[in-house]
Amino acid sequence: MAISNVDLVAAWQDVLTLSKLTAGEQVSLLISDDSNRQVIETARIAIGQMGAILTILTLPPLNGDVALSRDKSGFVGKTPLAGNRTALAALKASDLVIDTMLLLFSPEQAEILQAGARMLLAVEPPEIMLRMKPTAEDGHRATVAATLLGRARVMTVTSPAGTDFRCDLGQYPVLRQKGYVDEPGGWDHWPSCLVATWPNEGSAEGILVIDTGDILLPFKRYARDPVRLSVESGFIRRIEGGFEAEYLRSYMESFHDPDAYAMAHVGWGLHDRAHWTTLGLYDREATIGMDARSFAGNFLWSSGPNNEAGGSRDTPCHMDIPLRGCSVSLDGEPVTVRGRLVAGTETKS
Repeated sequence: MAISNVDLVAAWQDVLTLSKLTAGEQVSLLISDDSNRQVIETARIAIGQMGAILTILTLPPLNGDVALSRDKSGFVGKTPLAGNRTALAALKASDLVIDTMLLLFSPEQAEILQAGARMLLAVEPPEIMLRMKPTAEDGHRATVAATLLGRARVMTVTSPAGTDFRCDLGQYPVLRQKGYVDEPGGWDHWPSCLVATWPNEGSAEGILVIDTGDILLPFKRYARDPVRLSVESGFIRRIEGGFEAEYLRSYMESFHDPDAYAMAHVGWGLHDRAHWTTLGLYDREATIGMDARSFAGNFLWSSGPNNEAGGSRDTPCHMDIPLRGCSVSLDGEPVTVRGRLVAGTETKS
């Protein structure tokens, strides 16, 4: 259903208020040819109404000759900021950067954040952004979950489908996504509400089973057949199953990069307004699938890069696989049981 500009401007004002935007701050709006025009125009209005000073940077699209899809998350880490000193300097001088291109996993994003700018990614369609507009309660839920994850030293995951996975924690920072960004040098994503971290190097072991109905991203498709992945010493060593397994293997092989098979972030979804079912209701080129990544109680694991967390892997192959029905425990204490958040874990401090 279409979203009115009035409603989206109001939503931007709410999110920018949560992001502590104040009059006189320098805001850079980073856009490209495929950025959503309604998102851009309503952001411009909201920023102006709040008295901030706006700069719009328009950069050309990149990776079209090597990416296998138009999905922004299908080929990550390589951006038109590479070598563009003028644009990079402007972004580093900003108080707030609104990214409608997707700089995620790029060294340029790291530079901008290190300079103290806060950054908000906004690449989903307006109707998803409005339905999943962040609240202070989302921020509290994500902060509490991030605290629990930051204290933990072992994560275990099981499921009736056969997942039996374990990894050590503590080497890498916790990724908290709450939908708004209110700290200098912080990064967040509207819409999102989830937590994750990266396993200690070489510690991830076990079996991950993608069951029928689980979601494969960036393919944005529901699995029709179970896929069994064997993880040893932090890397996916075998991908077994029927067509879905062959499809996944072929895609990852096309990058010709051993780091594509490394385990990346592991965590769980917290968003009570995200839904497992919505992926089947949108044009697959219109969304990057944040409902799938964020719906409450999922176990979200990924493969590929860890440079976002300070590691050295910068492969452009990044898979996000949210699984349903999993039980996730931290140091033996459950945070989800068969795909449902454990009562109290979202409020315990």
